[in-house]
Amino acid sequence: MLGWAVRCKKAYWLISGFSFRPEEEKKILIENGYPQKTGSLLIGTALGMLLLLPLSFTNFKFAMEVQFGFMMVVLLGGFIYLSRFEVPAKRKRSYWIGTILAVVTLGPIIYLTVFSYQGYGTTLKEDRIEISGMYGDEWAYEDIQDVQLLNQMPEVTWKQNGIGLPSLAQGHFKVKGYGSSLLFIQKGYSPVLYIELEGDQIFINSKDRGETLKWYEEIQGKN
Repeated sequence: MLGWAVRCKKAYWLISGFSFRPEEEKKILIENGYPQKTGSLLIGTALGMLLLLPLSFTNFKFAMEVQFGFMMVVLLGGFIYLSRFEVPAKRKRSYWIGTILAVVTLGPIIYLTVFSYQGYGTTLKEDRIEISGMYGDEWAYEDIQDVQLLNQMPEVTWKQNGIGLPSLAQGHFKVKGYGSSLLFIQKGYSPVLYIELEGDQIFINSKDRGETLKWYEEIQGKN
């Protein structure tokens, strides 16, 4: 809608900062096609998102990542491209601002996405269980109040502070019947190990069923 208004209805005031430009700059920008191309960029992004929307209704696990990644890359790359149509005196500055913005925005997102997909590691030591990765920590066996082996993961109602990926849930989530819990869950795999501590509830599993069973037996043996 915004792209259509800018491109077809000449609502150039919708572009951030355009209304505050000197009239001479506005004239040059319009002659260069800057606002028109801005509208086209928004329209193109919207059409691309619509074309990718059906992925959300398929079994493709990474539909959200593909859609969000497409939007970010096209918009940020588009704004760098648009610097070519700036007024000559501001063209170089606009290019560098766009490039820095893209790096600052995409860099951490790419890093966190890659880091998130690395998941977590579980090590059972002599006196404690240690989970590595984001939200990982270590807990002494003597602090464990209960340990159960569940056939499946209870219903997760919402994410509080964590990583919610199509194949992984890692961090703090609300779990039906348990409340706020710390999850290290490979989705679609069972069984699930439930560990209750004072002030902490942990759900964890492995893609390897045998490994999850081994954790359960070892922790039980420590209590």
